[in-house]
Amino acid sequence: MSARPDIATGRRPIVIAAGGTGGHFIPAEALARELASRGHAIALMTDRRAGERSEGVFAGGPQFVLPGAGIAGRGLSRGLRAALALARGAVQARAILRRLNAAAVVGFGGYPSVPPLLGARLLGRARPLIFIHEGNAVLGQANAVLSRFADGIATSFARVARLPAGAAPVLTGMPVRDAIAALHDRPYVPPGEAVRLLVWGGSLGARVFSDVVPAALALLPAHHRARLHVTQQARAEDVERVRAAYADMDIPATVSPFFSDVAGLLGGAHLVIGRAGGSSVAELADAGRPAILVPLPIAASDEQGANAAALAEAGAAWMIRQPDFTPPALAARIGSLLDEPDGLAAAADAARALARPDAARLFADLIEGRLHQQPRPAYPTGAKTETHA
Repeated sequence: MSARPDIATGRRPIVIAAGGTGGHFIPAEALARELASRGHAIALMTDRRAGERSEGVFAGGPQFVLPGAGIAGRGLSRGLRAALALARGAVQARAILRRLNAAAVVGFGGYPSVPPLLGARLLGRARPLIFIHEGNAVLGQANAVLSRFADGIATSFARVARLPAGAAPVLTGMPVRDAIAALHDRPYVPPGEAVRLLVWGGSLGARVFSDVVPAALALLPAHHRARLHVTQQARAEDVERVRAAYADMDIPATVSPFFSDVAGLLGGAHLVIGRAGGSSVAELADAGRPAILVPLPIAASDEQGANAAALAEAGAAWMIRQPDFTPPALAARIGSLLDEPDGLAAAADAARALARPDAARLFADLIEGRLHQQPRPAYPTGAKTETHA
């Protein structure tokens, strides 16, 4: 995209608040790239898990690593320590935001977004504008608090549960990597002699897929097994046993804890088996790929279940709850899909209909529009660019 002048903020930076897993950080990077292409100055506030970025859109710009920790499920003592860490982070964020003279702060959920957005709130009437992005069909616990004083709420789903009364969210979709967004224009070709199955399970893989998928494929008729080519993400400790299982079945398989060319793998897949995190389902929709989704069973608000249900209701995926995700159940589902490949093509079309490959642009438009409507007064001090850890 061609750069253009920063029409809303001069050189006052927009602060992106994200950390932890790729599910939060990838959309944050996509939005930051879009804003930078429009001439906006960008700063990053993150947590120790993500750390400072030496590559990408945030490299070379202001970066601030703030204290904080998740509270849910930690027990009383650890929960209190986590709350104190978040409070310290909010106080630090307030001072940094004032010094940066920030025009806006954008949070992508999870506890790393809490200190920056609370810090912005503590600045009072002269605070920067506050935006949140919710990537799931259920408002996350952090966003449920932060949404009550946000100036703009962007969502990935048309219906999002737990929004506060009176909220007016804007459906932007989930910002994804450019390579994933580019898949939107590539048609889905139903499987022929070869069936390429992609199994992914979040940032570290999921053991349940290593346990269930090979065993399920072993139950398929021989004529189906002979067509399969499997690419599977697995935990490092599971890689060898999963490889051995496929070798015993003479199924060509690539098994690894990590794949760098996600867009290439997704673009070539006929069927995907995986979790139902916000980024994952957005990538499936943008690529127009059918999927069997197994929601993470321990999610606090069952947001993955809501995500999977939304795709299933649209005809874009099939949901199997983890207690029901057994080798016979999975084998029956895969076998029926291979017997009637038109169902895969129909699900691919339904997935693509849900896609918003221009989500980063739409979210940037929302931010710029609100900055035009509600410009904030500048602080008397100028921005500084040192990194705080």
